[in-house]
Amino acid sequence: MTLPPERGGSRYADVRQYSLAQILAVWAAAAVPMAVLAWVVAPWLADRLDGPVALGRALLALLTVGLIWQFVLVVLLIHRERGSLRWSVLKDALWLQSPRSPTTGRLGGRLWLVLVPALLIFTAEGFFPHPFPPPTGHDFAAFLESEAGQEFLSGNWVWFAIIAALSVFNTVLGEELLFRGLLLPRMQGAFGRWDWVANGVLFAVYHLHMPWVIPATMLGDTFALSYPSRRYRSALIGIIVHSSQSVLVLVLILALVLQ
Repeated sequence: MTLPPERGGSRYADVRQYSLAQILAVWAAAAVPMAVLAWVVAPWLADRLDGPVALGRALLALLTVGLIWQFVLVVLLIHRERGSLRWSVLKDALWLQSPRSPTTGRLGGRLWLVLVPALLIFTAEGFFPHPFPPPTGHDFAAFLESEAGQEFLSGNWVWFAIIAALSVFNTVLGEELLFRGLLLPRMQGAFGRWDWVANGVLFAVYHLHMPWVIPATMLGDTFALSYPSRRYRSALIGIIVHSSQSVLVLVLILALVLQ
């Protein structure tokens, strides 16, 4: 790893830049396990499970494991880089700080209003058409809308807890922590001013476990998550915007559980 470039603001001084090979290695360490779990392990496990919605249960459980692995990966890499996991170290190393104006250096305050356009873009992404339909059993939205899925979740607090864990590791401790917290601050050395674009592309292509969302994710998440997180040097922006989806999903699932 090389020292971070001087351009780009003081928060770059708290991280080391990754080479292109290192960036791709971290990407692969996140993307490949998720793809293998979704397309190889989940169907194999579903064939050996009794009871309803076997493939859905296998996918939910295994993808949760994959997201937990991403959290572990971030922890291991930060500990190797900084030699400590104290909060004071983590918040600097992973940009877990309030937005900082790139022109004035101002912290927080009205800068949090960037969440408004980011949330609007992220919400609009859900209306983008998919280039091809998800394979049967792999579409979580279809699972929630199906009679079998609703019957399975009704009164099922155990699986609600599993889905809640999946959501937390998806948008707080997993994907966002890895892509906006770990990778984004360390990509300027390889990609310069376009590091946020590269981050958005890598995040989109990471979704090999659900490739039908890649085109919409590449456009929407690049501008809703990567760009504002990069401009204001704050992974909290991406975490909050991405977590809005998890909150909505959990509310819908809670309604099903309470039926």
